[in-house]
Amino acid sequence: MNDAFAPARAGLFWLLRPKLRTKLNRARTDDGRLFKAFLLGFVGLFFWSLIFAVIFRMLVYFRGTQGIGDLLAAKLLGLAFLTFLMILVLSNVITALSTFFLSEDLELVVAAPVEAETVYAARLVETIVDSSWMVALLAVPLLAAYGVVYAAGPVYYLLAIGTIVPFLVIPAVIGSAGTLLLVNVFPARRTRDLLALVGLFAAAGVVALFRFLRPERLMRPEEFSSLVDFVAVLRTPTSTWLPSEWAGDALMSYLSGYFEWFPFAFLWSTAAAFFVAGAWMHRRHFDAGFTRAQEGAERKEGRERSRTLDRLLASRRPSTRQMITKEVRVFFRDTTQWSQLILLGVLVAVYVYNITVLPLYTGEQVSFLLINVVSFLNLGLAGFVVAAIAARFVFPAISIEGRMMWLLRSSPVDVRAVFWSKYWVGTLPLLFVALPLIVGTNLVLDATPFILTLTSLTMVGVTFALTSLALGFGALYPNYDTENVAEIPTSFGGLLFMMAAVSYLAGVVILEAWPVYIYLNSRMQGGEAQVGLGPLLAGVSGAAMLTAFATWLPLRAGIRKVQSIDF
Repeated sequence: MNDAFAPARAGLFWLLRPKLRTKLNRARTDDGRLFKAFLLGFVGLFFWSLIFAVIFRMLVYFRGTQGIGDLLAAKLLGLAFLTFLMILVLSNVITALSTFFLSEDLELVVAAPVEAETVYAARLVETIVDSSWMVALLAVPLLAAYGVVYAAGPVYYLLAIGTIVPFLVIPAVIGSAGTLLLVNVFPARRTRDLLALVGLFAAAGVVALFRFLRPERLMRPEEFSSLVDFVAVLRTPTSTWLPSEWAGDALMSYLSGYFEWFPFAFLWSTAAAFFVAGAWMHRRHFDAGFTRAQEGAERKEGRERSRTLDRLLASRRPSTRQMITKEVRVFFRDTTQWSQLILLGVLVAVYVYNITVLPLYTGEQVSFLLINVVSFLNLGLAGFVVAAIAARFVFPAISIEGRMMWLLRSSPVDVRAVFWSKYWVGTLPLLFVALPLIVGTNLVLDATPFILTLTSLTMVGVTFALTSLALGFGALYPNYDTENVAEIPTSFGGLLFMMAAVSYLAGVVILEAWPVYIYLNSRMQGGEAQVGLGPLLAGVSGAAMLTAFATWLPLRAGIRKVQSIDF
């Protein structure tokens, strides 16, 4: 009898232990765990080192500026925490819906003899871990750089940990409370669509606002009318009533030699008060929200879209036509998928805006060199944008089939037809993003016809290759059991895909850099800009061979992987 009530006594630990043991058991039974751990550790250390080096260099430069060095460092820390806060709020709003209302183990948890506050605390911990791990990892090199530059002792690092904990709790409570209120108004699956749209509109607004604020002006004081105006901007708090300002003030006051307890205590007391309020709302409204969460959302069939697809694919085989139609329907039925196009559009607009404000016009010959170099290197940056989109939409294409993959395997449809339908459904939309992006930015920069033609044709091949890489790696490292599609690109396979995509883009840029160098060098030496046929053929042929290899090999490996799966 006593053992029956052990979960009620153990509380939080007993609720968290199943998830923790599941992750540990998956890691232990994974045959490639050592390789994955080594690769993830290497990549993590590389990015940590890179971020640390950049922040360290900026802080050394700031501290060398007499009178305003500490103000610049404090402003940078405040902007970093403000960015983290925006990301955390949006991420927690989306994550809380899955952890609190759509998780498969909720029926057991709700029926268990556990206090509502304990359930709330356990689910809040899960929400914080799932939505905040990336921010926590990014904060490590940032805060470490401040500690090294200011020669802070061990107390600073303990203070940093004590500051990060409540800073993560506050947006988690806000996100879970907002989700709780929405679920009590809308069915949970309809709420997921609503949250996706609200979150993406908010994210788009945040990205656009942060970009148009132009924080890089702080690196160029000459843009201000006077030194007084510049110092006034530095001394003005970024956000007086936000936790990001309290966290930044607490850490910077300690680094400056006079620790202010008030921001630190205010941060903790606010986190505690929010947690209590969130627990009260959970006890009062969770049962009604959980009941509504069992209701399904109304489904609408896109009949007009289906008729259009049927007309476009009338010449194809019925099996191919049905596979392509299925892919399009699945995409548009999931609002969390297609609604991210809103954020994508904003990011592309901000990307083009950044290109337009580059200070490239500093003289005739220098401007010619800078414009064409930036236009050519823009090929790699635009390719990275396409790779990121492919990671989100193409890489999960195999995994989202889930346990229904056995239906495709048992049906009279060849695996190659399945792959090619997913490949073309992913490639064509990416082309509609990649070509306007590369052509538009080159036209804005006023690049020469040679650079415009070379980068545009190369981007077509790059798009085909990146789609193949995403689909192939998605088949080699599938995740059929996930409840959240957004988690698939952040898996080990997603990391390998991004590494392969970056390596491929670097190879293409390096191979085509030779004819571009000859072309620009001839113009800079006073002659007419021209490029030799030999270097051009060598560079373009090498890039074409690399693209063909990156297109054919991943598709072939992915098809073999799916064919070998035994359900």
